[in-house]
Amino acid sequence: MLSASMRVNLGLLLPLADKYAAPTWAILISGFFMLLSVSLSMYLIFEHLSAYNNPEEQKFVLGVILMVPCYAIESYVSLVNPDTSVYCGILRDGYEAFAMYCFGRYITACLGGEERTIAFLKREGGEDSGEPLLLHASEKGVIHHHFPINYILKPWRLGVRFYQIIKFGIFQYVIIKTLTASLSLILQPFGVYCEGEFKWGCGYPYFAVVLNFSQYWALYCLVEWYTATKDELAHIKPLAKFLSFKSIVFLTWWQGVIIAIMYSLGLVRSPLAQSLELKSSIQDFIICIEMGIASVVHLYVFPAKPYELLGKQYSPTNISVLGDYAASDPVDPDEIKDISRPTKVRLPQLEPDEIIATNIKESVQDFVVGSGKYVIKDFKFTVKQAVRPVEKRFDKMKKNIKLRQSRDDNWVSASTPERTIRGIDDLS
Repeated sequence: MLSASMRVNLGLLLPLADKYAAPTWAILISGFFMLLSVSLSMYLIFEHLSAYNNPEEQKFVLGVILMVPCYAIESYVSLVNPDTSVYCGILRDGYEAFAMYCFGRYITACLGGEERTIAFLKREGGEDSGEPLLLHASEKGVIHHHFPINYILKPWRLGVRFYQIIKFGIFQYVIIKTLTASLSLILQPFGVYCEGEFKWGCGYPYFAVVLNFSQYWALYCLVEWYTATKDELAHIKPLAKFLSFKSIVFLTWWQGVIIAIMYSLGLVRSPLAQSLELKSSIQDFIICIEMGIASVVHLYVFPAKPYELLGKQYSPTNISVLGDYAASDPVDPDEIKDISRPTKVRLPQLEPDEIIATNIKESVQDFVVGSGKYVIKDFKFTVKQAVRPVEKRFDKMKKNIKLRQSRDDNWVSASTPERTIRGIDDLS
């Protein structure tokens, strides 16, 4: 009798969960911030597309800016329709990985591209001088790790190897995030993904652990990347860009994990939070507000004004990257024309038809196609770097096997004495 009543009670609870809807006040507030973030982000994107005079930088800037409206729209849809929360969360996480890749690539573009970046790192690290690795944190050209990585890894000297480590560290998160998102889509229909539930039979806790380490390493590589290039990129004010981007990635991920843990432990007792009922709804509501604030910050951190000036005031034979000054700061004409500063990265001389701003359609096409080519190229690089240790291990095993076989053959030939074969004529 008791077990039957329990089945009935559980059966009554499921329809109630399916019919859950966010309260009106939450929908209105989150809707306002969602519209604010989308409006401001689209305005900023249109400004960049209209002044698309430096495609190598701006294609990645657009990728970072798009992170805000994507987060806001997906979170609002998930809040209004909780049945789509898992799928919206997966899409949101997938774009987060792409945005992190765009941010890393943007820093490289501001340094003048990969070749100029590697040349800068080699020059700073003294890679060609053959000097031994310096041990003091104050010495130039060496990146000393923070706790607890300093107990695991040796200091990194700036150079080709350092750039490859940073590049691999950022893009591995793109690959792992994409794989876990794909697996989540597969597990969800079978009811074994269980978003926000820390159970042994669910996929969520395992994905959370893997993504935690992957994201930590990617963000750590970004920190070291900033440390190595902050002086060279002083003209673009990298700290503001870095903090605005890192805060979005770091806060949205960890606040989701913390909310899930608090729900599991029964620590969510606020009447405001309990009115949302579902932990995913709390996360979605907070993200909508955060993205509204982030869209305002992006107007000052990633302005299009420097690129507009780049197309208006630069001659075909004298071009220098401006850097993204804060929109609130006045632009000094003398500073625009000054190309002798070490923090300015000179670009190759361009033909007159190459510096004419593209139209909106061509800018969008370059953003989609151009960034896609970079993603494919870096995907191949990352896979190659991941497979290389395995290949080296197999090659070493093959060499050991061949060496052992050759030693066995030599031992056999040395231990077997040569016997003289005597015939009948030798006996006489």
